[in-house]
Amino acid sequence: MTEKTIPLLPCRTELLQSVVDFYTALGFETTHVQKSPYAYAVVERGAVELQFYGMKDYDPSTSHSSCYVLTEDVDGLHAAFRSGLKAAYGSIPTRGLPRIGPLKDMTYGVRQFLATDPTGNTIRVGQAISDEGDEEDPYTAPKETFSRALHMADMFADSKQDYPRAAKILDRVLNLEDEQPTPVQKVQLLVMRGDIAQRLGDVEGARGWLEEAGAVQLTAEERETAGDALARLSDLRG
Repeated sequence: MTEKTIPLLPCRTELLQSVVDFYTALGFETTHVQKSPYAYAVVERGAVELQFYGMKDYDPSTSHSSCYVLTEDVDGLHAAFRSGLKAAYGSIPTRGLPRIGPLKDMTYGVRQFLATDPTGNTIRVGQAISDEGDEEDPYTAPKETFSRALHMADMFADSKQDYPRAAKILDRVLNLEDEQPTPVQKVQLLVMRGDIAQRLGDVEGARGWLEEAGAVQLTAEERETAGDALARLSDLRG
């Protein structure tokens, strides 16, 4: 017997159509919409099906609703989603609601990005990158100072949306005097710090960190390794 899980996600009633429009931009097909006796919608993209139910007093700003989509082509989906959002909204939304986040390799063994719809539901899209047979627990934070800071800041920013805590972690390691990050790590740390500053509304601070990130000298090989951070830098500065 084959089972299938279908996430049921909350939606502020009057935002239902904007949610449907968002997923249409991502390439989903709307297979059902109703307004009475209650608001409800169903969207599908290939094997992925999401269902939304309306709530009159639902507050998107406090939403923690989420689901995880596993794929074999996370880079392709990220590119397709960005293209669809740019066509629908005129630009790629990276802050506020809705938004799409950066694509990056996580220390816990997946390459992923987050897309958040107009009512605050976050769809995490990821692809496993851990080598088979790797005995190390992928959820264990790295021991090296700067890799650990990137890991922990990612966890607080993306998983908990605790931006002040993530900022505090990054500020501590960026101000260390007895240890220095590699050029790639420095770019990653500064881009993440600038990203978080933007999310917190610190426009001037964000500009400074992003300018500093852009000024880091990288070899061709280092630029390739830092490709995700550099792509995010381009988005944030654009």
